Amino acid sequence: MLTEASIAQILVNGLTSGSFYVLMALGFTLIFGIMRLVNFAHGEFYMLGAFVVYHLYGRLDVNFFLALAASAVTVGVLGAIVERVIFVPLRSRELSMLMSALGLQIALQGVMAVTEGVEALSLPAPVSGVYRSSWLIFPHDRLLVVAVAAVVVALFYAFITWSKFGQALRAVAQDAEAALMQGIPVNRVYTLAFAIGCALAAIAGGVIGPVFSLHVYMGQAAILKAFVVVILGGLGSVPGAVVGGLVLGLAESVFASLFGVLVSDMLGFLLIMMILLWRPFGLLGRATA
Repeated sequence: MLTEASIAQILVNGLTSGSFYVLMALGFTLIFGIMRLVNFAHGEFYMLGAFVVYHLYGRLDVNFFLALAASAVTVGVLGAIVERVIFVPLRSRELSMLMSALGLQIALQGVMAVTEGVEALSLPAPVSGVYRSSWLIFPHDRLLVVAVAAVVVALFYAFITWSKFGQALRAVAQDAEAALMQGIPVNRVYTLAFAIGCALAAIAGGVIGPVFSLHVYMGQAAILKAFVVVILGGLGSVPGAVVGGLVLGLAESVFASLFGVLVSDMLGFLLIMMILLWRPFGLLGRATA
């Protein structure tokens, strides 16, 4: 029987997972919405972000938030370089871009496996303690995931809504040819979108590293969740990524509490299938997506 305390813990666990899914899906859907590219390597940029934080914060004792910012910048710059070197020559060939993204995923995994090894590593929590009340227990490290996700979503919304670069991103997403005719440098916008998407993935990896272990294959499960969230929220829809991430996180938490962890993923996918039967283009998606 569910009690007030157990319901509160379901919400805590669901909000933590949902916040992580939002961070992953936000960058994934941005890249798809601008470039029409399903970036299979997105999970590897998430993994790279976790390892940058591991080396700066875990080994060199750099402040966690500085390490997180450095991770976002480093992986974002790497993403920009990758976009210019790999995807620019293939711009008009979507299938070739898709296969290149898959090849990039395998290559990054291989390089990191050689340089870092395949053993699971751990990070000390940047914040300690637990918030307790008569009905709620919320570890501070999980609360940090929620707080970082909320700040990132707010800043991303402000960037997209009010900055000139954000307006250019929206224009290219709606019609790249019309944006080019209006003088918007479309190629630069593609690079910017890919870099921001990679930086968002790095932030997700950095904040989740202290909560769970990190290893070079951690991106495989993460990219699957991101893809599910993007489909659930609506392809190319940024608000849909936020809503879809929270819905999936809360649904998995409820199912894990009621039926166990082993069946929570299966029931979560069944729920998504039911939602997509009702809304074929996702919760906030449109037919044009």
